[in-house]
Amino acid sequence: MTSYRFAVIGTPHCEDLGATDRFEHSTHLLKSGIDYDAVIVSGDAESDPAELERLRRTSTYALKPLFTSKSAKGVAAALSDGAAPESIKALEEICRSYAERLSMFNRGRPPLGLEAKVLAYLWMRGSEKVLAVRDAAAPQFYQYPLIDALADEPVNAAVWLQGLAQRGLLHTDHLIDRIRLCSHCGSGRLNYIDVCVECQSMEIRRQPSLHCFTCGHVGHQEQFLKDGTLVCPNCMTRLRHIGTDYDRPLENYHCNNCSAFFVDADVEARCLDCGTHHTPDQLHVREIRDYALTESGMLACRQGLDQTNLNYFGQLSMVGATSFKVLLDWQLELIQRHKAPSFVLLGVRFRNLAQTLARLGEQRGHALLDTLVERMQEAIRDTDRCTRTSEEHLWLLLMHTDQQGIDRVSQRLEKLSTLFVGDELQDIALSQVACVAPRDVVSEENAELLLARLTGEL
Repeated sequence: MTSYRFAVIGTPHCEDLGATDRFEHSTHLLKSGIDYDAVIVSGDAESDPAELERLRRTSTYALKPLFTSKSAKGVAAALSDGAAPESIKALEEICRSYAERLSMFNRGRPPLGLEAKVLAYLWMRGSEKVLAVRDAAAPQFYQYPLIDALADEPVNAAVWLQGLAQRGLLHTDHLIDRIRLCSHCGSGRLNYIDVCVECQSMEIRRQPSLHCFTCGHVGHQEQFLKDGTLVCPNCMTRLRHIGTDYDRPLENYHCNNCSAFFVDADVEARCLDCGTHHTPDQLHVREIRDYALTESGMLACRQGLDQTNLNYFGQLSMVGATSFKVLLDWQLELIQRHKAPSFVLLGVRFRNLAQTLARLGEQRGHALLDTLVERMQEAIRDTDRCTRTSEEHLWLLLMHTDQQGIDRVSQRLEKLSTLFVGDELQDIALSQVACVAPRDVVSEENAELLLARLTGEL
């Protein structure tokens, strides 16, 4: 049985952890040279996120479980695994689970580089996220402490995470904030000021005006006041009734620089860091979100980040999900216009495949995948194309195939069910759904909608 070692930085939060080693600061722990399986930052040390950050920046504790003694917020929440469990047994179970998942990451290869380390961190923790933390001192007001800690050199974390999201490895749950940044230096420290619509001067003020109906003169309200009555300074007509003799124009702003009148001032954004002047539409808009692994991300973590060599299903003329959707959209457009060529989109779902592979372990799980791919190669042609949208969902685009053709393919795929026998494999269930074009194509339906409709039937 594996023996685990734990350490506490600060004051222990409960007596059940009395068997752990204790250190006053993280620097003392690092100098000890001992490789602990988990660390709890507690007591006075818990209020200092630098303790967690110092540990995360090391290669030893970059991915290991780091806890706080109570529910954390802000930077501490972004860098830690939350509140520590109350017993040694629970800690051991977490360490065992993390170690098992890390052994399956990227087919056992150690995570090297920022991308691999971030994906491994999320893979080991399942539903955890890369959290955005508000920081008024930061030029862009938000930071991703985990990315900053795991990166070997400075990186624009927001842009870097968006890149992984565009590749389908990460996804976002909800919008936290939307900020506007200087288009020159990228700073979010902006000052919004009202300026004249004519000369862009800041020397403007709100000033009530009057409009004489007799001569059409528009001027400041003070110019019309004479001996307690309203008199037009241009034609000297006495203004008695509003709406009949005069009215108040909408132009309530006056520029002291060019004497222009206008309804609403223009808004100008001035960067407080570099001094660049912008109109609001020239600013860069950035959405702030938390990030988590997508199904495709989890699939990459399991099968290997180098998809060209380590993707088992790559032997089946596999293409990326985005490329597959582009290809499918093209075929749907041809169907809409020319009613040809005929094709079949076949969806195959292996229910509980991921859980079964995890239960079988690395060696037996890969052996099952080898056999599965070999059988599927017998059912499809070299000209067909495939993609996976999750660990359980496989999609096949079978060109120039009709109902009879898909029936034959389905029968061959049904034989795969013979692989899933025995107590260890009985949880895997194979289901199929097919769309035969042009017969089953819905008008104005694109690839995204078609895949979503068929996924619901699976």
